[in-house]
Amino acid sequence: MIAALLLGLAEIENEFRKERQAAGIEQAKKKGKYRGRANGTLKGNPARVVELRDKGLTAPEIAQATGISLRTVWRYMGRGQNEPVKA
Repeated sequence: MIAALLLGLAEIENEFRKERQAAGIEQAKKKGKYRGRANGTLKGNPARVVELRDKGLTAPEIAQATGISLRTVWRYMGRGQNEPVKA
């Protein structure tokens, strides 16, 4: 019973935190301080990833060599070479 009460209080506090966070983000956007990453920018170079793959490197080796995440490497390798990269 006490655990259920604490769980309920935790859920309420989590909702309040989300509301405060959303309000803060909204104010920051109005001030021009909250922009995020610009559209069209990439974390890595897809052409370099494909080049390293063609040389026989594995995905983890490519991730380490280029300084990007393994997930990003897989996303870049999954595209056809003529497809544009969407950020």
